[in-house]
Amino acid sequence: MLNFITWTANPNLFDGFITVRWYGLMFAIGFLVGYEIMSRIFKHEGAPEKWVGSLFFYVVIATIVGARLGHVFFYEWDHYKHNLIDIVKVWEGGLASHGGTLGIILAMIAYSRFVVKKPLLWTLDRLAVPIGLVAALIRMGNLFNHEIYGGPTSLPWGFRFIDNVGAFMHGAEPIFTVPCHPTQLYEATCYLVTFAVCMWLYWKRNAQEREGLILGVFMLGIFGSRFLVEYVKNVQVEWEIAMRSTWGVDQGQLLSIPFILLGLWLVIRAMRRPRVPINFPNKFADDKK
Repeated sequence: MLNFITWTANPNLFDGFITVRWYGLMFAIGFLVGYEIMSRIFKHEGAPEKWVGSLFFYVVIATIVGARLGHVFFYEWDHYKHNLIDIVKVWEGGLASHGGTLGIILAMIAYSRFVVKKPLLWTLDRLAVPIGLVAALIRMGNLFNHEIYGGPTSLPWGFRFIDNVGAFMHGAEPIFTVPCHPTQLYEATCYLVTFAVCMWLYWKRNAQEREGLILGVFMLGIFGSRFLVEYVKNVQVEWEIAMRSTWGVDQGQLLSIPFILLGLWLVIRAMRRPRVPINFPNKFADDKK
């Protein structure tokens, strides 16, 4: 048996007049499946169908803008402050999940106030249900991009990634890394488990009757696993090496701590409060009889 896996996937699914990348496809599938799940949730609770389309718009814009600005300010501000035009060059890479999360929270404040006119936690409890799946699919896109992988490992599931992936996509022979932790798969697995738990909580346990519980479980599952996986993941930018040496954590772990604490507080708060029964008419509010 081989004690490693040689990963030779091309980041491009299709090359032609229009180039389709695996990363973009995973992103799109995640949002489309998420849209369907939210549609079923809103129908289950008798919300207007038009809320789903508005939510999709808010989330897509907030995710892309938030994730981009998160990368700019959390990781490479020293570069972008001298090259402001580069901030809009999303196609060159550079998205941060913590920034995306903050962007979604800010967008949901506006969405909750102006669209659904309900408390923020009402929206976030329901939105948290599909996001774990979206996050897992995005990590699969990272796998196809040969990026965000871990340090060297002798474990039999170590991956040899293409180190010169840009040149490889233009016809060069691949140069492989040593076997490394496939941290994209580690995170994707944890995110899928979080997604499954949130689905179970919503559909089988009616956990939405405890305000903040599903969101809290989501925060603990996503950012708790992110914190742990970072220990075997390569840093995103060089200055994090000194940060790890000095503080024992990198930027991704530091940014995860507030979300973990928020998740813990939300779970404790939700379990200390009584359930608030919800009526489930299983049809959109504007459906005609």
